[in-house]
Amino acid sequence: MTRSIAALFALALFVFNGDAAATSAPAGSVVQGRRVEITADEKGFQPRSVAVKKGQATTLVFTRTSDDTCATSVVFPDIGVKKDLPLKQPVSIDVPVDTARTLTFQCGMGMYKSKVVIE
Repeated sequence: MTRSIAALFALALFVFNGDAAATSAPAGSVVQGRRVEITADEKGFQPRSVAVKKGQATTLVFTRTSDDTCATSVVFPDIGVKKDLPLKQPVSIDVPVDTARTLTFQCGMGMYKSKVVIE
């Protein structure tokens, strides 16, 4: 029984440590994980800038937290991606990271603008 508990603890530690390294990052920071949380609210997108490493698979997860915003969708003009952002429902978008560049994203009206810097 002790081995089972130890194995379960080790598995939980692995899962939680992997998730912690792959969650959100402050604006302008380099993301070590594969997942970046972005909030869409009455102030726009937070964080406003995300830096990722070229070649590192990255998924942005957008969650709209307010009805008092025009950010009811997210648009990546450079790569032709547009997704609706239903209230309080996460929406994932894989970022093409094969080339160093800056990808802008914005609300459907173009009022709130943010970026992903691929270094």
